[in-house]
Amino acid sequence: MSASSTPIDLFRLDGKVALITGASKGIGACIAQFLAAQGAAVVINSRKQEELDAVAAQIVAAGGTCTGLAGNAGDLDACKTLVAQTVERYGGIDILVNNAASNPVFGPVVDTEEWAFDKIIDVNLKAPFVLGKLVYPILKARGGGSVINVSSVAGHTPDPGLGMYSVSKAALNMLTRVCAKEWGPDGIRVNAICPGLIKTKFSEALWSNEKWLNHFVKQAPIARMGTVEEIAALALFLASPASGYCTGTLFTADGGLTI
Repeated sequence: MSASSTPIDLFRLDGKVALITGASKGIGACIAQFLAAQGAAVVINSRKQEELDAVAAQIVAAGGTCTGLAGNAGDLDACKTLVAQTVERYGGIDILVNNAASNPVFGPVVDTEEWAFDKIIDVNLKAPFVLGKLVYPILKARGGGSVINVSSVAGHTPDPGLGMYSVSKAALNMLTRVCAKEWGPDGIRVNAICPGLIKTKFSEALWSNEKWLNHFVKQAPIARMGTVEEIAALALFLASPASGYCTGTLFTADGGLTI
């Protein structure tokens, strides 16, 4: 931090471009709002354009810069198009947030069909892998940047009903650490956020089930679900110069569940 800077300056993102997948609702939409509020031009992605347009309109109304680009993060060609359109519109990318996730089934691994396995791996692991590779040369050419993978505490320990989802997030955690080691010399930081139970539409199958809700909440010292704002604030830290010495770290935000 320079002598003329203040601690608040470390969280500013003026002149930066952020690409966020899975950003039409929940954690992704909130991250987009937080980054845009700090000056970043934000591109948000999910499968439904109308939902993206609604989020983008809110951000623009609040004084931010945001564009919604629809596409399936689990599709290689869609990822290529997403990155190319982002660069065409804003001139580059400085921040990549891999937030898109899929978990079409709840239950043990033995009951998981191959189509579900493929979808979970394609979205939760292959998409961050592909997007990371696509964005890497752009970040390198710009002198560095930040990649943030939104993982899960399910990647630390198996939980009821989350068999293959846990497997995909455990692999994402290792991908995070591998890329951090390989890309660090190029000024690129790669970190992961591992939320516990956050009240979103995506996690509704868990928190709407009293048995599973009690399983998560009663074991946590902070005996409640987390909020999307609490995860977005952590993403802002990781996207900004405030976290300039952080890379290869799995930041757990679970109310103490995994203690």
